[in-house]
Amino acid sequence: MDLRSDPRSRRWVLWGLLSVVFVLVNVHRLSSAVLAEDLMGAFETTGGQLGTLHATFFWVYALMQIPTGILADRVGPRRTATAGGVLMSLGAIWFSVADSYLAALFARGLVGLGGSVIFVCILRFSANWYRADEFATMSGLTFAVAGIGGVMATTPLSIAVDATDWRTTIGWLGLVGVVASVAVYAFVRDDPEAAGLSPIADVPTQPTLSAGQLRDALSTVLADRVTWVVSALLFCATGINLTLFGLWGVPYVAQTYDVSTTYASVFALLGAAGLIVGPPAFGRLSDLLGRRTELMVYGGAVYTTCLAAIAVAGTPPLWLVAVVFFVTGGLLGAFVLSYPVVKERHPDRASGISTGTVNGAAFLGAGTFPTLMGWALDAYWTGEFVGGARVYTSTGYRVAFAIAAAAGFVTFLCTIWVHRRVGG
Repeated sequence: MDLRSDPRSRRWVLWGLLSVVFVLVNVHRLSSAVLAEDLMGAFETTGGQLGTLHATFFWVYALMQIPTGILADRVGPRRTATAGGVLMSLGAIWFSVADSYLAALFARGLVGLGGSVIFVCILRFSANWYRADEFATMSGLTFAVAGIGGVMATTPLSIAVDATDWRTTIGWLGLVGVVASVAVYAFVRDDPEAAGLSPIADVPTQPTLSAGQLRDALSTVLADRVTWVVSALLFCATGINLTLFGLWGVPYVAQTYDVSTTYASVFALLGAAGLIVGPPAFGRLSDLLGRRTELMVYGGAVYTTCLAAIAVAGTPPLWLVAVVFFVTGGLLGAFVLSYPVVKERHPDRASGISTGTVNGAAFLGAGTFPTLMGWALDAYWTGEFVGGARVYTSTGYRVAFAIAAAAGFVTFLCTIWVHRRVGG
């Protein structure tokens, strides 16, 4: 393995550097589950307000996805990811010292603004350095990186917060992010040619698009009905998963089963572990079989069933909760296949725009469901506080999971439509 002259070896190192920043994106976006009670106490919030604070990251993130796709295609993933990583990290540092709810909202929004560019930049980097028949695998591996960040945002984050406090922990994560972002600028290159290396066989050239070509590509992507159905699919599936593992999953286990936050965080960790295992497995299986949409349909059916099980049972045995969290995390891998489905319908040179557009819908969902579930939970508030945090009833959590199951059913219907429309 010659990292200096072999582009096939070098690409893994560069992808790894980008992935470090993406790990931090996922720590920040999923940290609210572990920090929920601390944030409620620090900023004196209701469930709806906490949901909004958590969701601010995702609203900004979602609105930036089409601009991010344009930046990745026009400016390149290296510079776009560097700028995003620095902004995200500065936002985290600000969040760690925020002294009011309003300041925390703006800081959380800045974290979302910076973090919004990283995923699409990694996909654009992958389109420049990997073959088309490797793209689903790389998409899956990138989502596995998100799972690693999700794991770090659960029990490890809870232990770090217990050892210091939430402000110190988030501040240090911000400093690490600045260093990682500088490393991306120093070492990552947009394509093998920019790195002074020979082209990789069967990897198509990805030319920089003109302003007119960008407009044409965006118009084509938005005119495609598959884009809109996949967007609805990801709105529901990604939105629900990030809401459960990133906010309400830990309070659900802690309050319903009367266990500590650290213990409850293990269940969110299982969801993140599923995210590590599922997307690479589905991506690799899809590339080997040459199938996308059939796997999506099967995944949608099981996903809906899992969420409905908790909505119906309310307080099932903890082992079943653990299974549901792990399986729903893993099944996101089935829905990740929608990214190559969309990408393959449009020119390779516009891969940033096509993947960024549907990714924006995914994070609109992540910005919608936390507040929606928070309102549902507030309707079943007991009137009690523990450590400054509101205590909700089992019925309230059943309603929240019913919302999740309904969104899962919409996801399932979308997978069927895509399968019949696209096939394969």
